[in-house]
Amino acid sequence: MVKISIIILTYNSSKYIDSLLQGLIEKFKKPINEKQIEIIVADNASLDDTIIRAEKYNNHIRVINNGGNFGFAKGNNLAVKKANGEFIAFLNPDAEFKSGDIFELLEKFNDARVGVVGGKIVDYDGKRELSCGRFYFALNSLILSVGLEEKLRLRFSPKKDRQVDFVSGAFLVIRRSLFEKLNGFDENYFMYIEDSDLCYRVKMAGFRVEFCDKATIRHMGQGSSNRTFAIVNIYKGLIYFNKKYGTPFSYQFVRIMLLAKALLLVLIGKIINNKYLVETYREASKI
Repeated sequence: MVKISIIILTYNSSKYIDSLLQGLIEKFKKPINEKQIEIIVADNASLDDTIIRAEKYNNHIRVINNGGNFGFAKGNNLAVKKANGEFIAFLNPDAEFKSGDIFELLEKFNDARVGVVGGKIVDYDGKRELSCGRFYFALNSLILSVGLEEKLRLRFSPKKDRQVDFVSGAFLVIRRSLFEKLNGFDENYFMYIEDSDLCYRVKMAGFRVEFCDKATIRHMGQGSSNRTFAIVNIYKGLIYFNKKYGTPFSYQFVRIMLLAKALLLVLIGKIINNKYLVETYREASKI
C-alpha cells in the first residue's frame, strides 16, 4: 500500500503548478518510483491550462478532473476517494516544498493518539506564516475581526513541535482511516475555516493535532482566490462554525458582530470613496 498520498487541489493554478510538481518529483523521486508516495493533482475545472501543464508529469503523478469547481472541501474529498495512501497530505498548489522530509512528519503518527500533523509554512520572503491557531468561537472571532489575531496569539507559528487546536489546510497530514471515519472535510464550507472544522472533529474524536517543523513549504497565499472572495467566505465559515459547534449565544454574537462590521465598512467606504470596501463588505453583509 502507498504510504502517503499528496493531494494538490487546483483551480486556475497554471502559474504555480510546474514549480510545485518539479520540486516534489525531484525531492521524492525515489519514494515515488518505489510507490511509497503518490502525487495526485485534482483539478476543480480550471479555466486556464493547469491540467495541460500537470499532465506533462504523468510518469510521476496522477491528474484527476473533478468535473466542476466544488471548492476546497468537496474537491479534496473527491480526490481522497481515488487515493491509495495510508496517510493523506493536503498541499496547496501555490506552494513549493522547501526543506525537510515529509516522512519525518509521519513519524509523529507513531503515537496512536495523533490524528493530524501540520508542517511549517513560510511565505516567499521566508517569514513564518501563521499556520496554527485556536478555534474561532465568539471571543476569538471578535479578535480576528479587529485584526489582533497575531498580537493576541490567536494565530501563530510555533518555533518547536507542539500540540495545537488546528493547523492550516495548506500543509496538513491526516490518517486516511480517521479522515474517512469523520467523512472528510465538511462540504458546507466552500473555502476557508474547513481546516479548523476538521481539526475540531479530530480532537472531539479523542485525537491530537500537532505542529511539526521537520518539513517546510513556501506558500504564496490566496493562489486560487482574491481578497474579496476570501473575506466573504471567511465570514460564512465563521458563522457556520459557530452555528455547528457553538452555543446559541456564540452563533448570534458572531453573526451580528460580523454584520455590524460589514455595514460599518460599507459606510466608511462610501465616505472615503473606496470602491473596494463598499463592494467587498456589501457582499459580506449578505451572509
